[in-house]
Amino acid sequence: SYNGRTVVDSLSLEINSGMLCCLLGPSGCGKTTVLRAIAGFEPLRAGEIRLNGEVISSPTRTLAPEKRGLGMMFQDHALFPHLNVNDNIVFGIQDQPRSAQQQEAGRLLELAGLSGYGERYPHELSGGQQQRVALARALAPRPKLLLLDEPFSNLDADLRTRLAINIRDSIKEQDTAALFVTHDQHEAFMMGERVGVMHDGHIAQWDTPLNLYHHPVNKFVGDFIGEGRFLSGRMVTQDSVDTPLGIITGKPNRLQTPGDQVDVLLRPEHLVIGGANGMDCEIVERAFCGAETLYTLRLNDSIEVLSLMPSDKDFTVGQTVKAAVNSDHLVLFLTADTD
Repeated sequence: SYNGRTVVDSLSLEINSGMLCCLLGPSGCGKTTVLRAIAGFEPLRAGEIRLNGEVISSPTRTLAPEKRGLGMMFQDHALFPHLNVNDNIVFGIQDQPRSAQQQEAGRLLELAGLSGYGERYPHELSGGQQQRVALARALAPRPKLLLLDEPFSNLDADLRTRLAINIRDSIKEQDTAALFVTHDQHEAFMMGERVGVMHDGHIAQWDTPLNLYHHPVNKFVGDFIGEGRFLSGRMVTQDSVDTPLGIITGKPNRLQTPGDQVDVLLRPEHLVIGGANGMDCEIVERAFCGAETLYTLRLNDSIEVLSLMPSDKDFTVGQTVKAAVNSDHLVLFLTADTD
């Protein structure tokens, strides 16, 4: 808590060796506070944190950060300005022979895409390069648990993807557990075997990326993950619902009673436009995304929905098109649910 305000509350998670897990959520939800508590920089008012069965934090005991055997990389990088890249990387493995240190530095520089940069100093590197050096330094001691706060935030998209895959493979190879924080869903889904969606200081859902996307536990997770819009509807049968787009059928994520008022989560990829059947909609916005185009559609009663179509299917703003739902899976929640 800060200044009497609880920042993280009723949070529970378990990470096994070799697992790469992620905390995902909007700014201010408590993601970084969780990392700092695990690292030993934030005291606990309740509960405990265990590492390999040993209590490292509780309201009555806090093991010093340097004694936890953790690797840490926070957003400020905190490289030593008077040390070159090689010496920054091996700072945490000074107890090893110099030859072993240099071998490990070379391996990690290659992993980070910085071969040949070992003799440079931090001020000679870009922000993204400094970030990769900090990541290599965190990996060097082969920690039991690696904590990463927005590890790829300053990198371009292509480098971010390549480095993320390399880091994931390295963590697996070292049998290190890792927990990283990000606001980037693509990054979380690409790297995380388990992802925790945080909301107001607690984990709303701790699950696989696939389940988070297709089986959200509440409206917040459904709205936060991916893109989509909720449509109000009324259950007709247990597998069909009457909506402003007509009757939508499919296997629901949870059973509801005919007559129930529900909110249906409609993903853009499930709404097809330009066919012969469906509801008339007006295209009010379009965003070209390369292989696909994202359209914003307005129904007659001013309700807006999204459609993601192959970009060779070209429609214009102001055009009226038919829109039909093409999905055998319904994600819906009772309208009365407030989560």
